[in-house]
Amino acid sequence: MSPVRAGGSVARLGSPDRDGTGRGGVQRRRRPDAIRLAAGMAGLAVAVVVGGWFGLLGAVPTAVLLDVLLRKIESPAARGRRLREAADLPLAADLLAAAMRAGAPVDRSVLAVAEALDGPLASRLARVGRTLLLGGGPAEAWSALDGVPGAERMAAAAFRSANSGAALAGALTRLADDLRADRATAAEASARRAGVLIVLPLGLCFLPAFILAGLVPVIVAVLGDVL
Repeated sequence: MSPVRAGGSVARLGSPDRDGTGRGGVQRRRRPDAIRLAAGMAGLAVAVVVGGWFGLLGAVPTAVLLDVLLRKIESPAARGRRLREAADLPLAADLLAAAMRAGAPVDRSVLAVAEALDGPLASRLARVGRTLLLGGGPAEAWSALDGVPGAERMAAAAFRSANSGAALAGALTRLADDLRADRATAAEASARRAGVLIVLPLGLCFLPAFILAGLVPVIVAVLGDVL
């Protein structure tokens, strides 16, 4: 991959849609405002419903507590971004391994994979490649993948390779296989959990009938004998 091509890919990866300054960035900036507005409205509702000094005293803790709780909830956009990054990570590891086996250095390999991929993981990999290209250390460069499920193992493999000189391509191939196996296991566990959750409403529907037909007559009979 030539320097000109790498520079073009880096410039293209820094577009507003990928680095969060476009539509996604606007949505992320609007979310805290909506949370503050919802928390303020909840505090105002408590003050109006309760009334008096007790309402005013309860409004402030209610607004603060609701603001904290709402901020801990992951937004749909953030969840979708995280799931897509996790889904693209095994492919990224395979592509990195293939580029390194072809003889490309780590920084050029990362930039090439960032150009080949599309989505939020490509933007993170572009930051990793730029940091390595500018002479940054492995720990600093691969920290751009913080928060991506499974990326800590990729960063650890790259760090071990930089310190010991071990081949990184083989470690990345094994990592891609492990990530795919983990995804299959997680999907199977989700399917089993979904089966339990599907049966739960049915059980709740039969519970009142069981109580009325099975427990209530026994309780009435016992109370009749006692009284």
